[in-house]
Amino acid sequence: MLLFHWRQRPRVLWVILVGALIFLDQLTKTYFANTIALGEAVVVTDWFNFVHLLNRGAAFSFLASADGWQRPLLIGVSFLVIVPVTLVCMYKKVEPVERWMGGLVVAGGTSNLIDRIQTGAVVDFLDVHWREWHWPAFNLADSYIVCAVVVWLLLFRNTAPAKVTSTKTEAQA
Repeated sequence: MLLFHWRQRPRVLWVILVGALIFLDQLTKTYFANTIALGEAVVVTDWFNFVHLLNRGAAFSFLASADGWQRPLLIGVSFLVIVPVTLVCMYKKVEPVERWMGGLVVAGGTSNLIDRIQTGAVVDFLDVHWREWHWPAFNLADSYIVCAVVVWLLLFRNTAPAKVTSTKTEAQA
């Protein structure tokens, strides 16, 4: 027995996926925040650590050293992304891959927004490095967003605009 009409199924699945991804990100952030002291690291390999860091800024710790004004700005920007992407994914006819990538953006943005509203900072716990090169620490929500953007860029790159053919005759040229 179906509880919802088949046309609503992608929407229901989308909401379930977004909710599950938010839950997974919040669960992992809570786990690492409770098991690793703030600022400490657990070495996993010579190129990967688990850490417990708080990022008061945006991606790559942009604005992290600002004196507090960035929090309302970043909360507002989060809403400006999450709300329209959710509306498009729920109510517009879009390709399935675009809907799922939108789900990744909404899940990542919402989970980081929850952190930012609750504590003023986002918990980061994944740390990748190689010799002197060090990537800024991140979390699953950040990974969701980056994966979605990369897929969108690849889709747009592979969607070539229609070729415009000239209507000039040789006599006009």
